[in-house]
Amino acid sequence: MPVQQQLEIAVQLVIAMILSMLVGIERERRDKDAGLRTHMLVGVGACLFTALSLVAFPRSETARVAANVVTGVGFLGAGVIWRGEDGVHDLTTAASIWVTAALGMTVGVGAPVLAIIVTVICWFILRILRHFRDFLSPSETPNAEKNAT
Repeated sequence: MPVQQQLEIAVQLVIAMILSMLVGIERERRDKDAGLRTHMLVGVGACLFTALSLVAFPRSETARVAANVVTGVGFLGAGVIWRGEDGVHDLTTAASIWVTAALGMTVGVGAPVLAIIVTVICWFILRILRHFRDFLSPSETPNAEKNAT
């Protein structure tokens, strides 16, 4: 692979890292186990797998790599979800991991503007809509904030 292509992929990886970091920061601030570093690694890994499938293996069926990234990240997200006596926890964190992989893949196919838009949408969902949920269904338990998604 030519050095120029490697440098282009390196730039994509940095973009994926930054966008994934923005999603991961919100999870980190909520004290979730899958936080900043997990989201960054998922985004960078998905970007690298996607970029390599397009560049390094041009004669192969690249859709297979994308499908396997989605499956693998789904498995990772499933490991984050747990059931307690008071219900199921960390579904939102699992979903944010899944979307972070999609962000990385989006950057990996060369659509960073779309990935930026999706990052803003994710931030809105995770940061802003949380307040609407709390307003619409306030909990009477003092640990509701700790157990929230």
